[in-house]
Amino acid sequence: MNASSDSAKPSLDALIGRLSALHQKRIDLGLERMHRLLEGLGHPERKLPPVIHVAGTNGKGSTVAYLRATLEAAGLRVHAYTSPYLVRINECFRLGRGGGGVLVSDDELRAALEEVERVNAGEPATVFELKTAAAFLLFAQNPADAVLLEVGLGGRLDSTNVVDAPAACVITPVSMDHMEFLGDTLASIAGEKAAIIKRGVPVICAEQPPEAMAVIEAQAKRMRAPLFAANETWHVNVEHGRLVYSDERGLMDLAAPRLFGRHQFDNAGLAIATLRAIHTFKVNQAAYEAGILGAEWPARMQRLSSGELLSSGPQGCEIWLDGGHNAEGGRVAAAALGDLEERVSRPLVVIAGMMANKDAKAFLANFAGLTRHIIAVPIPDTENAMPVDRLADAVRSLSMRVEIAPSIEAALRGVSKLAYEVPPRILITGSLYLAGHVLGVNGTPPA
Repeated sequence: MNASSDSAKPSLDALIGRLSALHQKRIDLGLERMHRLLEGLGHPERKLPPVIHVAGTNGKGSTVAYLRATLEAAGLRVHAYTSPYLVRINECFRLGRGGGGVLVSDDELRAALEEVERVNAGEPATVFELKTAAAFLLFAQNPADAVLLEVGLGGRLDSTNVVDAPAACVITPVSMDHMEFLGDTLASIAGEKAAIIKRGVPVICAEQPPEAMAVIEAQAKRMRAPLFAANETWHVNVEHGRLVYSDERGLMDLAAPRLFGRHQFDNAGLAIATLRAIHTFKVNQAAYEAGILGAEWPARMQRLSSGELLSSGPQGCEIWLDGGHNAEGGRVAAAALGDLEERVSRPLVVIAGMMANKDAKAFLANFAGLTRHIIAVPIPDTENAMPVDRLADAVRSLSMRVEIAPSIEAALRGVSKLAYEVPPRILITGSLYLAGHVLGVNGTPPA
C-alpha cells in the first residue's frame, strides 16, 4: 500500500516543471511577487531564528559552508538555503538537526512546494521565488538556532532580500558577473550587493576592489550599520601553512581549511569574522578549528578521488572539478593550480564548458600561463549553454591550443591517448551546470 501511495505522488522534477511554466522568464528580479507569496503563507520569514544573509559575486557558498560547519561544531542546529544546486534540487535546502544538518527529503520539499503553489494560485512567479518561499516555510516549521541565507543573484531585488532584521549581512568578494542584470561597472554591481544591508545590522565584508569598497562603505554609513572590513578591523594570513586570524579581540592560530586554494583562507576568515562580530552565538576556538577543517562545498577545487570518470582518464592522473565561471573565479582556480604545481609538477589539461552569457575569454585567460591545452565540451541538457565552436574561438583568440569533444567522457578518453611522461593534472571547469553534470555522471552527487 505504501509503495502505491508513493508512486501516486508527482516527482519533484514534474512539480518543478509545472512551476517553471508559471513565468516566461527564468530570471525576473523584483520583490512584489515574493511579498505577495509570503503574505499568503503567513509571513514565515518573520518566524525564523537569527539569519545571516550572504551576498557577493564569488565565495558565497564556501563562506556559508564554513559558517554552517563552525556553528554545528559549536552544537547548534543550522538551516541553510543556497543555490544553484548541482545534481538534485534538495541540495538548496539544508535543515538543522542535532549532530548536523540534513538535506530536505523529497516528501518534505514536495509538501512545501505544493503549499507555495496553492497559495500562489497560478499567478506568475519564477521558480527561484517559489523555491525561496518554500525555504522560508520549511525553516519556520523546523526549529533551529540559525539560518544561513545565500543571495541568488545581486541582492537588492533578490528574492531572499525580504528579511527585515537579520543578525548579520555578509558581503563576499564583488567582481564582474551577471552584468545584464546588475550593471556593467563594479560600482553598480556593488550597489546591488550592498542593498542587503539593513539599518543598524552589522556588515562583515571581504577584501574588495576600491571601487566596490567605496560603495559598500557608503551604504553601511547611510544605514548606520557597523562595518567590519577585511584588512581593516580583521585580518587573515597564511603562516607556515596554517590560518592565522586576528581582530581587536585577539589572535587565533588555526589549521588550514580542507577546501583547497588560497582564497579558501579568505572565505574561512570571513566566516570567522562574521561570528566574532555579532556575538549572537557562543563559539569557542575548538569549534572554529573544527568548522574550518570540516567544511565541505562540492565543485570548488574538488578533487575527484573516486567515481566512474577516473577510469576514462589516463592512469595515475589527477582530476579536479571547479564551478568557476567568471574572470575572478578563473583567477582563484588558476592560483590554486599554481600552488599544486609548486607541490607536485604535472602537465595541465583544462576541460571547459560554459554558459552563453559568460565571458569565456576573460575566464580562460587565467590559464594561459599554466597550459596550452584546452578541450571545449558541451553542457548537456542545459538551456543557453555556450556552443562549443564559440568557446573554441575564445580559446584560439588567446593563442591557446583547443580541441572539441562531444562529452566529458570523450574528452578524458582523448587525454588518455596522449603520451605524457607524467600523468597529467586535469581541471574540469567553466560552469556549475557542467560541474553538476560531472558529479552526476561520476556517481558522486553532494550528500
